[in-house]
Amino acid sequence: MSHRSGASSPTATGDINFDVAASQCPVSTTRKQAVDIDAFIDRPSVARANVAPSTQNPHGSVDFYPSEKMSYTVLQQHVRFWDRDDDGAIYPWDTYRGFRELGFNMIFSLLSVFIIHSGLSYPTRLAFSLFPDPWFRVYVRSIHKAKHGSDSGTYDTEGRFVPQKFEDMFSKWDNQQRGSLSAGQLLNMIKGHRLAVDPFGWFAALFEFGSTWLLVQQDGRVSKEDLRQVYDGSLFWRIRQTKMDGKPWTKGFGVMDLGKLAVRQADRLQVMLLRFRHEFNQKFRADPRVMRTWPSAKVKK
Repeated sequence: MSHRSGASSPTATGDINFDVAASQCPVSTTRKQAVDIDAFIDRPSVARANVAPSTQNPHGSVDFYPSEKMSYTVLQQHVRFWDRDDDGAIYPWDTYRGFRELGFNMIFSLLSVFIIHSGLSYPTRLAFSLFPDPWFRVYVRSIHKAKHGSDSGTYDTEGRFVPQKFEDMFSKWDNQQRGSLSAGQLLNMIKGHRLAVDPFGWFAALFEFGSTWLLVQQDGRVSKEDLRQVYDGSLFWRIRQTKMDGKPWTKGFGVMDLGKLAVRQADRLQVMLLRFRHEFNQKFRADPRVMRTWPSAKVKK
């Protein structure tokens, strides 16, 4: 086992006297834990009830949230953006309005309403009644009961925030240590977190991280700080305030970006075709017999 002292990186092995990887389990070597983050965060494995710290922001978003909001868990803070009247219940139309305010189009917002309330309403309702809620409301007080499997484990089963799990996402999947995750890395992470016989959890994780990428990606990547603020919900309020101030939200992926992506892909295809044409012409001039191997030159009988 390798020991390194004085390392400042949260992914460094540091001076530890036990193995963190096993040779007969390759993923334990490639998916490295964040083992030195206690230099930045006090007791990182202990779940925080109402703050979401990171190595870059060890105090979380305490400056953003007023003191009365500290009575809510981080998971409750995450969903309270949609509970505008502060009655402890999120109605389907609350969810629709919230997604629209974040900049999602009508179709995606309606789809989100169906996915969220069909999947989360009854689990949160069980804290009050065995009967389903006729309005398909999601209850903030018992939102921890809607925690699903195949997730990162950053929220614990009571809705608290576990800094160690959050840092592990980046130490394991941010291979280039850029402080952000690409769409491909997020997909690999979702696949890596999958548990057996858990299709609901697989889909929920894909929907959550997929919508997060659509909301905050910049140059195809989700920054660590933006993802941290998604977990405690402060990012949603920041986006809303930005729009209310008449300023555009410059991150995310929209219809215009889809058009730009299509143009880039078309340009790449054109370059590939020109390159192929150039190489073929070069080969044909060097040896005209190459035409005999060209598929279109073969006559089928």
